[in-house]
Amino acid sequence: MRTLRFTDWAFLAAAAAVVVAATITLTRPTPAPAHSTHQPDLVPAAHSDGLSEAEGGFRFDRVTMPAERGPAVPVAFRILGKDGTPVTTFLDNQTKQMHFFAIRDDMHVFQHVHPTLQGDTWHTTLSLPDGGAYRMFAEFVPTDTKDPRHPVVLGVPFTVPGDTSLVPVPPPAARTVTADGFTVTRVDEPGQPGVMRPQSLRFAIRAPDGTPVKALDPHLGANGHMTGFHTMLLSATHLHPVEPAGAPLINGELTFRAVFADKGEYRLFLEFSHDNKLHTAAITIAVT
Repeated sequence: MRTLRFTDWAFLAAAAAVVVAATITLTRPTPAPAHSTHQPDLVPAAHSDGLSEAEGGFRFDRVTMPAERGPAVPVAFRILGKDGTPVTTFLDNQTKQMHFFAIRDDMHVFQHVHPTLQGDTWHTTLSLPDGGAYRMFAEFVPTDTKDPRHPVVLGVPFTVPGDTSLVPVPPPAARTVTADGFTVTRVDEPGQPGVMRPQSLRFAIRAPDGTPVKALDPHLGANGHMTGFHTMLLSATHLHPVEPAGAPLINGELTFRAVFADKGEYRLFLEFSHDNKLHTAAITIAVT
């Protein structure tokens, strides 16, 4: 084996310094305005989170976990800070301090609710019609955050016992139909989105009679809400609406800004309100 000379060691040290400097540059967060104030001209920070119950000094503390299926299964949890005490105040994030999601591993069961705070504990219920392996996510923006566009997302797995009717995740497609007849079609560039690349996803919304939806009711302070889940990792990604709440939609089109942190397929859940009724459209995309 050749003995490394002084010049060899010097070269290796210089190369290591370059790698460390590049890593710091790539991972340094960018300061940004408050997440609760819509800023369509800003590129959202990339995040694909919820793979851990602890992040950024916060930890998900289980109090009551789902133990059975049903239309209103109780859930209770606390968010613990660095000192181990419950944290009960966060910044508003699309009009709510706490967003809470549950997704089954086949993407067939999806829930988005907003827990209420009782003392130091958050309470909510989930509609869990079938058994299987699930993951729940608590999303919030700390009051001392340096990047309000990037919420903390804590995720924990849970299992609902009993028989499970698994449903294959639909393959990537440009079009989907909601349970009540609204058609949602992806109309941006047909190419697949790229990983870690800021991009816009544009969707055309058609009413059950086929006419473009001219306007949407504000939902969570915006024209809509979209969350994506990686179909293999079960990580969560928040997409940000561009058109201001209540603004007329050109040809029924709604745009979301996104940065996907991982390659693979994502199941996107678009929630929008029309005629005072909430609708949910789910569509699969591939990120390369």
